[in-house]
Parts: sequence; C-alpha cells; structure tokens
Amino acid sequence: QVQLEESGGGLVQTGGSLRLSCAASVRSFATYTMAWFRQAPGKEREFVAYIRWYQGSPYYADLAKGRFTISRDNAKNTIYLQMINLTPEDTAIYYCAAGAKRGATLPDYQYWGQGIQVTVSS
Repeated sequence: QVQLEESGGGLVQTGGSLRLSCAASVRSFATYTMAWFRQAPGKEREFVAYIRWYQGSPYYADLAKGRFTISRDNAKNTIYLQMINLTPEDTAIYYCAAGAKRGATLPDYQYWGQGIQVTVSS
C-alpha cells in the first residue's frame, strides 16, 4: 500500500513562491514515477510535472515550464515542487501521485495524496 502526504501549501501573494513536499510511505520508492497534478475550482484535474526514478528526467506541462521545478530525494522518500512567480491562476488543490510508469494523464498514476490547497492572492 502506498500512502502519500502533501505539505507546504498555503496563501501567497502574486509573484511569491512556495515549495510543496510529498512524503511517500512505500517500499521501493525509487522505482515509482512521481508526479504533481492540480485542480482549480470548477476545472478538471490537470498534470503539472513528473519525475522518474532517476534524477535528470523531469517532464513539465506548459503551465509549469520556467516557473516550477520538480525534484525528488529517494533517501527521504519525498518529492518537491518548487513554484515561483505564482499568479492567481495557480490557485488550486495540488495533488501528489505515484505510478509504475511515466505519464501525464490521471490513469498513469495508481496512488494519490489527499491534496493540499495553494491560494495565490492578487
């Protein structure tokens, strides 16, 4: 069983930064592709970024390129999402996900965290 727990969300002003963390309780964490998704009010959940088991191969949605950085620490079973230059359009619930293979769609991931709120004020 895989358990994922997000932290680090909150309220930030436009132009600010946040770093989200996701701690995973799972064996063989390093073998999972880990991802971040987000869901804004009234919208579908959308892909943000994923990172495969080895560093150096992250993949980003267009919405994240240049502003968000995904990383992982396999020794701590944790992934991160560093976000800069945030705008109100980034307001959403951010979800951590784990899957056996890489992908940018929801069905690619078998395990999900509860999500954490990020609110960007104007």
